[in-house]
Amino acid sequence: MHEIHPVRRLWRSMRSALWPIPLLTLVLAVALGIGMPVVDRLLGTGGPGSPLGFVFGGGPAAARDLLSAIAGSLISVTGVIFSLTVVALQLGSSQYSPRLLQTFATDRVVQYTLAQLTGTFVYALTVLRTVRTAEAAAGDDSFVPRVSITLAFLFALGSVVALVVFLGHLARSLRVETMLRDVHAEATLAVRDEEEPEDTPVRPEGRATQLLATRSGFVVRVDAQRLVRAARDAGVVLALSPRTGDAVVAGTPLAEAWRREGGVDGDPGALRDAVNEGVTLSYERSPEQDPAYSLRKIVDIAGRALSPGINDPTTAVHALSHVSALLGDLLPRRSSLRAWRDEDGVVRLLVPRWTAEELLSLGLEEPLQYASGQPAVLRRIAGLLHELAWRVRGEGFDSSLRALLDRTVDQALESTSIGSRETDAWRAAVEEALAGRWSPARRLSPRSPAGEAG
Repeated sequence: MHEIHPVRRLWRSMRSALWPIPLLTLVLAVALGIGMPVVDRLLGTGGPGSPLGFVFGGGPAAARDLLSAIAGSLISVTGVIFSLTVVALQLGSSQYSPRLLQTFATDRVVQYTLAQLTGTFVYALTVLRTVRTAEAAAGDDSFVPRVSITLAFLFALGSVVALVVFLGHLARSLRVETMLRDVHAEATLAVRDEEEPEDTPVRPEGRATQLLATRSGFVVRVDAQRLVRAARDAGVVLALSPRTGDAVVAGTPLAEAWRREGGVDGDPGALRDAVNEGVTLSYERSPEQDPAYSLRKIVDIAGRALSPGINDPTTAVHALSHVSALLGDLLPRRSSLRAWRDEDGVVRLLVPRWTAEELLSLGLEEPLQYASGQPAVLRRIAGLLHELAWRVRGEGFDSSLRALLDRTVDQALESTSIGSRETDAWRAAVEEALAGRWSPARRLSPRSPAGEAG
């Protein structure tokens, strides 16, 4: 079965936090600030016949003033800009979803801009300590690292460009369409890493040994290869109890273990510790191995848009389009268990997954509840079911889709001006999609002008 490479997993972990790239840049800036003055001494850039005559040409006082101006202005701008950014994103999260702040931390533009500004500040300070006047050098010649100062000037120009790009990016990031796109993109990565099983695994029968969790938190990552090795060494089959994204409480079962002869006596402490080490828990969910969390974020945006305080059905309609796309990617051929085998092909690990019914409920239960009195949203839900019926036909979800359509029709007839003629068109379109025949979108709303989508 497919497993994420450790280097790739480490890179994703670094990208999911705001500090690693800026911290790495600070280390490089200090090293560059120490090394460049040494290069200046070797090149001897002070003479009139120097081939580097284009570099900084001022004296020690001018060099100190320039480096001080660069360092002082950049650290001030960095503090003010990121303070305003956090305030703006908090306002956006209160309107859409507080979990979107996690997406802000993984934004490359944010990380690289912070790295550029703080790196230039640290480099300028490091070079500033090497500038000496003749008096300060105890009779020796003064030293002005001209190439280093010129490089600091270029870094400062790059910081100005980064600042302008960042402000434009911030303005785009606060748009709900951009937030939905970013959440959808992170979910797509998680879906891509999920390899569909070739067969449908079955949990072993018989008495199992409960392996208890030693700490609490949300399941954010499962190290499948590590758990497979532990299960093979212990001669058991492991089945995790929580799904990725579920909350675990210390002292409750984290996994079950079966031997072929049916049961394990005593408390297998070593196996319990290995399972707890192979399952990573955190105080918040992560979308890395949990596409349902990204779906949860999009549903939150739709629900917040339909709240009485905001009342923005257009945003809800846009969010439901992303829900449709994600469910269409997640539902086909989805089993409730994912099996991992050892080198001999023996099943050693069973990991529960979100079932299709659970994903349908997650994606549509709350929007249906909040869509009362919103014709545009109910029409979009009908269109969503029409799209899902086409994408998952033949997968055994017919009854689930029909049940959701019944709820949508009941909502439409009770709380809006949508009539039975239109809801009959919804039913007909879904049935045709399940049968492999696609109906134009305008047929979902017969009363709409010709050529328009309902």
